[in-house]
Amino acid sequence: MAAVPSDAVRIDSPSNPRVKGLVRLRSRRAREAEGRFLVEGAREIRRALDAGVTVETLYLCPDLGASPEDWADAGVPFVELSASAFGKAAYGRDGVLAVARCFPVDLGRIPWDRPGLFLLVADGIEKPGNLGAMLRTAAAAGAAGVVVADPTVDVFNPNVVRASTGALFGLAVGVATGAEVIERLRREGVRIFAAVTEGGDPPWDRDLTGRAAFVVGREDRGLSADWVAAADGVVTLPLTGNVDSLNAAVAAAVLLYEAVRQRSAL
Repeated sequence: MAAVPSDAVRIDSPSNPRVKGLVRLRSRRAREAEGRFLVEGAREIRRALDAGVTVETLYLCPDLGASPEDWADAGVPFVELSASAFGKAAYGRDGVLAVARCFPVDLGRIPWDRPGLFLLVADGIEKPGNLGAMLRTAAAAGAAGVVVADPTVDVFNPNVVRASTGALFGLAVGVATGAEVIERLRREGVRIFAAVTEGGDPPWDRDLTGRAAFVVGREDRGLSADWVAAADGVVTLPLTGNVDSLNAAVAAAVLLYEAVRQRSAL
């Protein structure tokens, strides 16, 4: 275990005010009020730093293997936490937690002028794990970005950050109302493909090349009538088993990679 600098702050009690402040950041209200959010895990924090996100403080738990020496290059102040204090503040097991500043997530973040732009639009997604997985998949597929329309869960939710494995930081993300997103897509000449549970064409039967946005809604109620009315095409993933829908993140992955497949064939 690395030696602790003599001036390092160490917190042992889970009841310490600073630990309670970390716990508060699990709340959306606190995140919005303070403009800060939690990043758990060494990989995710490194990706935040690489993307230029402002990381204010690191919280390290040596009992879980986190070493101050491993973070000397980050140039970020750190606080050591006991295992019990860390367990109160975080879910992760690698002993590294950070507090970072929220960054802009408006529609202007999307690179609208990118040639062959394709986007994922996540409409009203309510499960943090699904939204995080969508961000991760969109980054892997090379999408220009993800637009979160009429959000139920915010992109700075710790579970979104964790499920995205830090893809949130290197991907263009915009958040707006559904009406604003539809208007912007129309203005930018981006075709809209709405994913519905039945009645649409298989995505591989549609031309998904060119400028396109794939809209996936929440699993319990699907897309709103406004999205279906605005769509240039309606697509449905065929289901042959005893199920009535796919997980939203899985559906998004299929659509994105079908778009990738079609582009690769050009």
